[in-house]
Amino acid sequence: MNFLLAIDQGTTGSTSLLIDAKTLKILDKEKVDYRQIYPTPGWVEHDLGDIWNSVSASIQTILRRQNADAKKILAIGITNQRETTCAFDKTGKPLHHAIVWQDRRTASYCDEKRAEYKKYQTKTGLPLDPYFSATKMRWLMDHVPAVKSAADKGELHLSTIDTFLLFKLTSGKSFATEASNASRTMLMNLETFQWDDELINFFGLSKNFLPKIQESFSDFGSTQGCSFLPDGIPILSILGDQQAALFGQACVNPGDLKCTYGTGAFLLLNTGEKIIHSHTGLLTTAAFFHKGKKMYALEGAAYIAGAAVQWLRDNLRCIKSSSEVEALAKEASDLTQMTDVLFMPFFTGIGTPYWNSEAKAAILGLTRGTTNAHIARACLEGIALSVNDSVASFKKDFSQLNDIRVDGGACANNLLMQIQSNFSEKNILRPQVIDTTAFGVAMGAMVGRKEIDLHDLTQFWKLEQSFQPEPLDYYSKKHELWNNCIKRLYL
Repeated sequence: MNFLLAIDQGTTGSTSLLIDAKTLKILDKEKVDYRQIYPTPGWVEHDLGDIWNSVSASIQTILRRQNADAKKILAIGITNQRETTCAFDKTGKPLHHAIVWQDRRTASYCDEKRAEYKKYQTKTGLPLDPYFSATKMRWLMDHVPAVKSAADKGELHLSTIDTFLLFKLTSGKSFATEASNASRTMLMNLETFQWDDELINFFGLSKNFLPKIQESFSDFGSTQGCSFLPDGIPILSILGDQQAALFGQACVNPGDLKCTYGTGAFLLLNTGEKIIHSHTGLLTTAAFFHKGKKMYALEGAAYIAGAAVQWLRDNLRCIKSSSEVEALAKEASDLTQMTDVLFMPFFTGIGTPYWNSEAKAAILGLTRGTTNAHIARACLEGIALSVNDSVASFKKDFSQLNDIRVDGGACANNLLMQIQSNFSEKNILRPQVIDTTAFGVAMGAMVGRKEIDLHDLTQFWKLEQSFQPEPLDYYSKKHELWNNCIKRLYL
């Protein structure tokens, strides 16, 4: 048996999947979590050594468990948390912790530069926000002497996580990225899919620090010098995590839409070869780059989804594991007691469509009769309402909107999926394979090997369960209350 190896480097852990190269059946997967570092409120960092070790450990575990010969791995695909920003030197030595996409330390910088940046927004498709990589790169240059010193010596590499992993896997031979990741930096021109000199100058950076941009399914180099993999395995696919999930959901036609429920919830709508500039707060981004064709997407982001359930578990301690939230929320079966209870899951600000980085979370409408079950149900509703804000924007910006395909850990929650369908008034389709992020780059590796093409992807997508909207007044009234509270509290 020959294999594909998919590496999914996520926000809380690294997952590796071993896949049968012939059938694309997932044979095994392993997730290894690593530290979350919070130097001060609003700051989030990762140790690049922790990330690399977690990738290594997850790969070694599945190879050992399957008694698989690593020499039979035909290709590797990489997907990653996107905007998280790395600084390392030409030996691969990290110069600082990675600054995570959730990090808000550059909020004041963004406030100062926002008016000046407006003229560049059509180039990037992105608002000036701490979410994206360029301001994090600027902060590293300004505040970390080791980064400034490496820059002065011409030894600095600034990148997203995909590039760091590629650099390590190839023993420094490959310093590259691709369009879906590059489009999240605020440094890539959406028209050209190349770094833009004006944008680089605006942020006071240098093109010399940045990796080259390749097509998404191309030869990124081969493994070399890794203790846990043989030399010579080609790396043929790289996509940012949300674009990988779009690909894994076979959303290759305009109007195809997916939502991934992870730490946050991210929605991508395929808009084909046309750049659509949103009038409702959505992001315009690269979907993938293949055979010279530039494919685009609109994106909505809710910063907190599964992390809200983790907060119930770790802070309120009303559940012992995240999987218990569905059963607890179902205890709040009398919706008349839920009418005024709202959970606003804005622990790290509001994403689409408001982009308020200073917003804080809140639970509203509590009475003496409010129970843990009501709060759990409100938490699920808050996740779904945050996602629905993006769906509402999609409906305004793009006339052709297909059913919502869902993936990520929280999509296993049937109650959440039904609530989502009810608020968004769309069919929710959950596939048999919900590890679509890693699965997407595995299929991308097959595309890179020229064994399948885009039109073949739909044959690998299988429906597990669908959820249809229930026309209940409760959801329209709750939605109205949500909108009114956001206007009063956050705008």
